[in-house]
Amino acid sequence: MSKLFNQSIVLLLLAVNFAYSQADLAASKALIKRIIPQKAQYFEVANIPQENGKDVFEIESKNGKIILKGSSGVSIASALNHYLNEYCHCQITWNGTNLQLPKTLPLLKTKVHKNTSFEYRYYLNYCTFNYSMSWWDWKRWEKEIDWMALHGINMPLAITGEEYTWYEVYKEMGFSDKDLASFFSGPAYFSWFWMGNLDGWGGPLPLSWMKSHKDLQTKILARQRALGMTPVLPAFTGHVPSAFKEHFPKAKLKATNWTNGFADTYILDSEDPLFAEIGKKFLQKQTQLFGTNHFYSADTFNENEPPTDDPAFLSKLSARVYEGMKQADPKAVWVMQGWLFYSDRKFWKEPQIKALLDAVPNDKMLLLDLATEIEPVWKRTQAYYGKPWIWNMLHNFGGNVNLFGRIEGVANGPIQALNSPNKGDLKGIGLTMEAIEQNPVLYELTMRHVWENTPLDLDKWLDTYILNRYGKLTPKTQEVWQILKKTAYNGKDIRDGAESIITGRPTFDSTTIWTRTRLNYLPKDLLPAWKLMVESIGDCGKSDGFQYDLIDINRQVLANYALPLQKKWVTAYRQKDLANFKKYSQEYIELIEDLDQLLATRKDFMLGPWIASAREQGTNPAEKALYEQNARDLITLWGDANSPLHEYANRQWSGLLNDFYKPRWQQFFNKVTLALEKGEKMDTEAFEKEIRQWEWKWVTSQKNFPTQSINQVNAVTQSLYKKYYTKIEAAYAQ
Repeated sequence: MSKLFNQSIVLLLLAVNFAYSQADLAASKALIKRIIPQKAQYFEVANIPQENGKDVFEIESKNGKIILKGSSGVSIASALNHYLNEYCHCQITWNGTNLQLPKTLPLLKTKVHKNTSFEYRYYLNYCTFNYSMSWWDWKRWEKEIDWMALHGINMPLAITGEEYTWYEVYKEMGFSDKDLASFFSGPAYFSWFWMGNLDGWGGPLPLSWMKSHKDLQTKILARQRALGMTPVLPAFTGHVPSAFKEHFPKAKLKATNWTNGFADTYILDSEDPLFAEIGKKFLQKQTQLFGTNHFYSADTFNENEPPTDDPAFLSKLSARVYEGMKQADPKAVWVMQGWLFYSDRKFWKEPQIKALLDAVPNDKMLLLDLATEIEPVWKRTQAYYGKPWIWNMLHNFGGNVNLFGRIEGVANGPIQALNSPNKGDLKGIGLTMEAIEQNPVLYELTMRHVWENTPLDLDKWLDTYILNRYGKLTPKTQEVWQILKKTAYNGKDIRDGAESIITGRPTFDSTTIWTRTRLNYLPKDLLPAWKLMVESIGDCGKSDGFQYDLIDINRQVLANYALPLQKKWVTAYRQKDLANFKKYSQEYIELIEDLDQLLATRKDFMLGPWIASAREQGTNPAEKALYEQNARDLITLWGDANSPLHEYANRQWSGLLNDFYKPRWQQFFNKVTLALEKGEKMDTEAFEKEIRQWEWKWVTSQKNFPTQSINQVNAVTQSLYKKYYTKIEAAYAQ
């Protein structure tokens, strides 16, 4: 009887695994058809088992076809990407794609076998969901999930639609729509609402948004799971509506303020019995709506210090947060961003970090070393005191547009950590940038480590990158990338890339609060790369990736040039030289106009698509206006007219330059000119008060911007090169 029962169980498990494998393969076949529809019939897919609990893939040729085998849909997609990169010299990035496949696909003489040393390949930061993804529809998400799979990512953060889950939970707890109107933020601010930093800003949030994004999350999760990914869903960390104190007057609440300019938010004390109850309700409701893979993201003190540094307090708090997850899901694993240990290291010393982490069993917590390429926290925490952890590249802050990266550190860091005797329980590699769709070389390089276990030869890898990106490798493009490696991508001395003074609120200084202008190289050293790129137009000018890089290098050169030009009109002002002030300030305005014209040649650098995609989310004129305001605000003021975060998420985008930055500088220059004509000192304080109101008026206005590029990349770049190269060269020679 028991033998028959056991046989039935085995057969049932085999049937389940077979059904899963077939679904997995169907998702893989569908991905291939989306990526290379004209050649999809030449590929076959098959499942193979993991090795030592980690993913593996194989590629071989049989009967004129390419056979892709993998232990998951992600592994099969990685096999496809490897074949496209190494055998077809193709490339798929956010900013430039080369899918010019050979007419006859190359066949492999020997089988390729790759396994990974990283069980988890993590992706996304809370901030990415707004700085890049605020207005994404399913078509854009589908494209991104394919990109994830091709690059080996199997553990994406998945928080779209979280607001709908909370809406359901609080409605069932008796909260009215009026109670919640001041709780949910606008769509561009969800990241900070989800992390408990702010309430209500950019709202009120329409119910139509919540419902549509609940449906979008369902699609996202279904596709991710079909490809074998393990999505990380959110959990409760104590953030509750301000109306909570009316519904539960005896609840232990703490008011906290993330930054000046935003109202207090309310955190429910983890000692309060309601904490575990609400945490359980949330996970139960979320599982009902979206299912679960048992990994939950929760950050208790994101840029908010705890009330005390007492280790006993922190230990009990951590234990209660985990217990709230465990009550709803006994298999729960807490995924924690390690950002707090970097951003507030004065508070988080060894006793505090250890207390927070030790309260949770090692196999029930996973730490994200969130900015390992900037500061490897694992090295000063004994590899997180035994907890499993993931090596991550953060790289981008706020979606700022700049050429920047720590390319040598990214080339060496992950494998050095993997081979370190002090690595502890290193489980994975990941990307945790605040925004994507920039500097694709850094992201391609990081994810190359997924299927490698030895250090990369960076120069050799760069040659392959250039060949795949431009369709050919030339001595000049090789030299371009050696220059970039030594300049813009040699970011050892600064945390994040320099912005242009153009994007800062007008000032006589060389910087503003959030517009950092310090470069990690001499700006003149980037000029030869621009020259070589212009000279390479004849060889590579038709390549999509080349055109993006051509614009980006040109943009960076012109953006850098704004600083010495600014110094000229500042000097003229201080010397009371009206003629030269007018001359150089006009050149400065002309530079902004020329930058706008350059960036209008490619959608990657245009304001129009950002605004249009925001408006498309609205179901009526009022919603469209609200979403446009959210879109405008995030990338300019970030808050109200007095926001201390203005320019944090500044963008060098066509449309934004001519419509926001240029008129703002013009108003400044008009005030300075008037002061010089009267022989008076410029009243900068009065100007700042005045310009804040103008900025807010811009944020709350509506306007259509172009959504299609002018498609004259090569011609515009050549024109600007002729106009500026010798002028900029002379400026740096002084």
